[in-house]
Amino acid sequence: MATKHAALHALIEPVVAAMGFELWGIDHLSQGKHSRLVIYIERESGVSVEDCADISRQVSAVMDVEDPIPGEYRLEVSSPGMARPLYTLDHFTRYQGHDVALKLRTAFDGRRKFQGLLAGVEGDEVLLQIDGEEYCFPIESIDAAQIVPRFDD
Repeated sequence: MATKHAALHALIEPVVAAMGFELWGIDHLSQGKHSRLVIYIERESGVSVEDCADISRQVSAVMDVEDPIPGEYRLEVSSPGMARPLYTLDHFTRYQGHDVALKLRTAFDGRRKFQGLLAGVEGDEVLLQIDGEEYCFPIESIDAAQIVPRFDD
């Protein structure tokens, strides 16, 4: 799976970068014979619906030629948004000090889901503070992570 993800990233990233965006991340969700490919793009000045449509057209053309996903799939292009998923150590570093929800690949202390303050990154581990305790999770143990938006009154 990681190899397929890396291949998709290598195929899509140059297209997104050439159009002036950062490829924030990719989710390939298999759903039986149909699947969904979600591409998250980012740019400092923001991402519009038109930007997503433009990227979708360009990526679709490359995907049609390279055909890296067997069968049918739906392509979606989106901004990562406020509850943005975090994929890389760089993402975790950028959002240090924010609340984060993590889902682990395997249980730790009898559970897979954790939520707390992102304290930082140390080596290849993500540091999370929960109720005054600090937890270290190796990046490869994290199945999914996202920012938990704060709405101040």
